[in-house]
Amino acid sequence: MSEPRQPQHPIHPQFPGRWSPRAFSGEPLPKAQLLSLFEAARWAPSANNSQPWRFVYGIHGTPAFDALFGLLAPFNQTWAGNAGALILVAAKTVDDKGRTVGAPAFDSGAAWMSLALQAHADGLFAHAMGGFDKAKAPEVVALPEDHIVLCMVAVGAYGDPAQLDEGLRAREAPNERKPLEALVVEGRFGAP
Repeated sequence: MSEPRQPQHPIHPQFPGRWSPRAFSGEPLPKAQLLSLFEAARWAPSANNSQPWRFVYGIHGTPAFDALFGLLAPFNQTWAGNAGALILVAAKTVDDKGRTVGAPAFDSGAAWMSLALQAHADGLFAHAMGGFDKAKAPEVVALPEDHIVLCMVAVGAYGDPAQLDEGLRAREAPNERKPLEALVVEGRFGAP
């Protein structure tokens, strides 16, 4: 792996230390370890405490893993089959009182980040993916009607990058981020 990424301002090292590799070991993720990741996600903030995030998982070597793997786009199938577990992230769009949840994807994104940071703290890696069959996913996981599908995640122990094809192997390193000045403005966009 390459040199650690350097932030522009002081932050906790967990943030630049976390990255999304594609080389996984193929070892099934122990259920207790996976539940620890979900526990971290459970504590994410949410509007009105609605906690809309929902996770459907499959551990490597199980029928649930195979079903989720079948949803992945062919490109993602070339590497995600070695993940210790696959997770489908969804969000409930109606709260327990029948009210529309204002920003279920935003809140579920916070839960995903909590999961990813816990994975990093545990010496694991998590890689979110948008390349999967979003139309077929609700049927495969029996998603309730008041839920939306958001993304899929491969999680597990790091593996040997040599298992990846040449193009992916060349990209198997933490990437940089845009400078803060490209992402943050004071007051309003385009202000002098």
